[in-house]
Amino acid sequence: MGGFFGAVSANDCISDVFFGTDFHSHLGTRRGGLTSYASDLGFQRNIHSIESSPFRTKFEKDVEKMRGLICIGCISDTDPQPIMVRSKLGLYAISSIGIITNAKELSDELLESGHANFETMSSGSINSCGLIAALIAQKDTFVEGIRYAQDKIKGTMSLALMTEDSIILARDKMGRLPIVIGKRSDGYCFAQESFAFQKLGYETYHELKAGEIVRLTKDNMEVMAVGRDDMKICTFLWTYYGYPNACYEGVNVEVMRTKNGEIMAEYDMTHNQLPDVDYVCGVPDSGIPHAIGYANKSGIPFARPFIKYTPTWSRSFMPTNQTMRNKVAKMKLLPVPELIKGKKLLFVDDSIVRGTQMRETVEFLYENGAKEVHMRSACPPIMYGCKYLNFSRSSSEMELIARQIIDEYEGADGVNYIKEYCDSSTERGRMLRDEICRRLKLTSLEFQSLEGTVKAVGLPGCKLCTYCWTGEE
Repeated sequence: MGGFFGAVSANDCISDVFFGTDFHSHLGTRRGGLTSYASDLGFQRNIHSIESSPFRTKFEKDVEKMRGLICIGCISDTDPQPIMVRSKLGLYAISSIGIITNAKELSDELLESGHANFETMSSGSINSCGLIAALIAQKDTFVEGIRYAQDKIKGTMSLALMTEDSIILARDKMGRLPIVIGKRSDGYCFAQESFAFQKLGYETYHELKAGEIVRLTKDNMEVMAVGRDDMKICTFLWTYYGYPNACYEGVNVEVMRTKNGEIMAEYDMTHNQLPDVDYVCGVPDSGIPHAIGYANKSGIPFARPFIKYTPTWSRSFMPTNQTMRNKVAKMKLLPVPELIKGKKLLFVDDSIVRGTQMRETVEFLYENGAKEVHMRSACPPIMYGCKYLNFSRSSSEMELIARQIIDEYEGADGVNYIKEYCDSSTERGRMLRDEICRRLKLTSLEFQSLEGTVKAVGLPGCKLCTYCWTGEE
């Protein structure tokens, strides 16, 4: 998905942006970038691959040489960025987060209308920031250009645009991703993850509304275009993607996950399906707070029957090769035999996507002597691939285990019964859970309901994007 951070200050802010950007490393695994401006050095830019080494180790030496009172940084799962752009609007650096699903259509349109060319990557695809900059250049001001780009782009586009003396920020028009402004005595910063500037001495100053455009200088934050209250922020940010310390729309990630687990336990208790287990456990890392909430509400002890070894492989999907990702995921699980052998365990995971890693985890537990393995998913069954943030690597919805099963049972007509499959009280819902249990070798399985997820977040459902569960935009 990616994330970004930046600052404009009366003092050199390179180290702030270095640490602030590094705090977004959980959001992307391919590339990192920093761009700064100093009056004597001009624009300075460094981009590195972070597939085999973390952001911090790749940029430590660059930071020693860079200087500037203004700087932006990014973590990207796709394009190299920030990129430098010279247009009729001037020279600037630009970075974006999100995904453009109609990129080819837009680039073809621009080429046909006289746009000379686009810089492409080795894959032949156009850098999304270059495409955004070309769209912005169709208008006479940054605000007009950004609005034009937001209207033309399908998907999601939030951006940071840095000139010699200011940073222009634009939150995507549906507000699917957050942008939060921090303020300190010597200037301003921005972040996707609000916690990223807390340790740097900034205090939360303003969270952009959907579609809002602001300009930051060291002395001021100017609203260039007002946002709107209507929004569709990604609910999966709380369920999985967000870092525990982050807050979106005033709701903390860790608090939401704990409450979410409590709601799941309450459902099981109310419906007399609380399993007789020795321990409640969380699949590390994001499943743990959901499990703590479940344990607290149910009264079943919480335990960690296995630990993830993360010093060298912090994320199981870091390798680009799926076979290697699965191998890494397996190698990272280190058992605590005393908490597994002969035990009946209930695990809570943030989600069930393809089921590949979960099946291997369950097999690992049985190999180490588990008597039963029950599973609770902290969100509803994932039925649709995300077309807004690209959080899943699935190239087809038929890679999703829930959709595979539905298709095998009912073919293309099964999509008409998604709501029934999500509901465990229906025949179709029970069949889906039974089949996933059979394939993943689970003793029992239940999913958090959409209503439970929305309740855990605490925002009106109309403000939350739940497309991956419902298919509704």
